[in-house]
Amino acid sequence: MEENNNYIDELIVSFLSGELNQEGRDELKAWIDESEAHRRYFLQRQELWFSALAEEERTRYDHEAAFRQFQQRVAASKSGKKKAVRISWPMWVRYAAVVALVGMIAYFSYRQGEGNLREALADIEVVVPLGSQAQMRLPDGTLVTLNAGSRMTYAQDFGVDNREVELQGEGYFEVAHNEEIPFYVRSKSLQVKVLGTKFNFRDYPEDRQVIVSLLEGKVALHNQIRQEAECFLMPDERVVLDKSDGRMKIESTKRTKADAGWKQGILSFDEVLLPEVIQTLERSYDVQITLKTDSLADYRFYGTFNRTSQGIKDVLEALAATGKIHYTLEDNQIVLY
Repeated sequence: MEENNNYIDELIVSFLSGELNQEGRDELKAWIDESEAHRRYFLQRQELWFSALAEEERTRYDHEAAFRQFQQRVAASKSGKKKAVRISWPMWVRYAAVVALVGMIAYFSYRQGEGNLREALADIEVVVPLGSQAQMRLPDGTLVTLNAGSRMTYAQDFGVDNREVELQGEGYFEVAHNEEIPFYVRSKSLQVKVLGTKFNFRDYPEDRQVIVSLLEGKVALHNQIRQEAECFLMPDERVVLDKSDGRMKIESTKRTKADAGWKQGILSFDEVLLPEVIQTLERSYDVQITLKTDSLADYRFYGTFNRTSQGIKDVLEALAATGKIHYTLEDNQIVLY
């Protein structure tokens, strides 16, 4: 029995590391489908695998070393030891394939007819620190780019019978087409339903507005704040939802591409109130900005910057060039007056 488990473990490790050929994949899948016990064994080994190696060890991947680490974790699990692991966002950037893998695991479970998989497994959460961005491909092929200070959550069985994500912050989505399973993005204020399209969704908790800008395709919008009829966006349209009264307003605009320009590091402000400019700068550059003069809160700003080539001081100099704003800068602490 032990010898058979070692063979199965070898198959699992080869599969998780992307080295298993089609014949081996078919053999592993057939073994998982044989019984509920096999399915659970596979899920347990998958969990141990993800906790087996540190991030730098994954970067310098060595199959034999990986398998040794994996076996050590298996032995530790048998002796009752358990270690909690938190995966930071850079690992998701480098190992987006892991996300696709989780989708395949969920597929095996779905084939087994397990109805409560979503309750049995913890959700996957991707958190992007301030001053950073992250890009990943979901199991269904959807490409997602998350902006600084964003958080996205989805179930481990994503893509099997649901394609739903929860977003707090800002994300750009290129959704893989699937007529049978619509794709949903939800925040506390707004839900977007799509089949296949490209759009930008922005809803930070501290923002006064939710903005969804559509570049391609068609999306349906459902207001989560107040009851009103479902509405639709077409390309070059965006919806602005006011969180204070829950009203949605659809605008025809050529700014939809500009709204998603942050993916290339472009920060574009078109008659934006200074407090909103400050929020964007704080997220993008990981700084803290204090507005010392209250009257400046009504000041609107125009300007476009590329944060990949321009630092926060360049933006502050542009603000100061208006003649209405002065600033002090010490480390990452900024005061505007």
